[in-house]
Amino acid sequence: MNPAIKATLLVLSALVLLALPLWVNPGLLHLVGVTIVMGVFAVAWNLLFGYAGLASFGSGGLFSIGAYFMAVMLRAGWQDGFLLLILVSMAAGGLVAFLVGAIALRRSSGIYLAILTLALSEVLRLFLMRWHWIGAEDGLPNIVRPSFSIGIARVDLSNGHSYYWFLCLACAAMVAIMWWILHSPLGRTLRAIRLDPERTAFMGVNVYGYKLAAFTLSGIFAAGAGALYAPWAQIVTPDLGNMTRSVQPILYTLLGGASSFWGPLIGAFSFSAIEYATRTLVGIQEIITGAILLVIILVFPTGIAGAFSRFVGALMPSEPSSRHGSSVASAVRTETP
Repeated sequence: MNPAIKATLLVLSALVLLALPLWVNPGLLHLVGVTIVMGVFAVAWNLLFGYAGLASFGSGGLFSIGAYFMAVMLRAGWQDGFLLLILVSMAAGGLVAFLVGAIALRRSSGIYLAILTLALSEVLRLFLMRWHWIGAEDGLPNIVRPSFSIGIARVDLSNGHSYYWFLCLACAAMVAIMWWILHSPLGRTLRAIRLDPERTAFMGVNVYGYKLAAFTLSGIFAAGAGALYAPWAQIVTPDLGNMTRSVQPILYTLLGGASSFWGPLIGAFSFSAIEYATRTLVGIQEIITGAILLVIILVFPTGIAGAFSRFVGALMPSEPSSRHGSSVASAVRTETP
């Protein structure tokens, strides 16, 4: 797609999201806020699947680590360090992802890796359900939205609108960092590994090291999304790490398009829109939603983003472009680690 069109759509989408508190009701605004967070969560998962070729079903556990850490610290009165808490939450998620990946990536791959990560996420959920200090099955309610100081200025996010705008800015920053990472030499090397890991290793690339880096980065941003979610939802429960939560980013990615960086975000908003439109169809909502999603995925194998790009490409005049090929050699353009 033409970069100018992409930039225009991105700016318009951002303006619409930022203006929502001015005209939508609190319920719909809450849904949009959750969708933004889940969209970032899905982009973090696609960093593994769409770029490194790794399938993990345990991302929900990493999301819950960030959410629980933030909830515990805010309830303990650490509001002034809110920005630092976000970074520490991300570090905690990255550390857990690194430890899990260091073992799992050496001993499993493909569907076995997916099942292993799902099992570890379920173990974490059961652990949270039995830890009474953090509410056990009831979780942690009444999470405050923080108020903190930045130099001489005081930032008050206790108001729902204020925290929503902060949420948009924080999620935009995370997405921007992930975009930069995936369009850097690291991202190109990860795509080369996904295309042909054996040939990439033959070229001298440390395939295991790059996969572990992708696993760790995905955990960092998944936990960051969880940390932002906790004050927005104002309650966290062990269900944040269940299989449904882990499958959500997968569904969003397939719906929006795994081959596109923006696909998971598009998928998250599309799924929420379908659910919201069918909310009054009690008893058959799941059937209708499932049927719509099935049709979209079958008709558009590359997702909504891929279908839209082809549609725009058909309308726009073709432009000559230099062809570099899709080989592994062209994907790896920088020095190996």
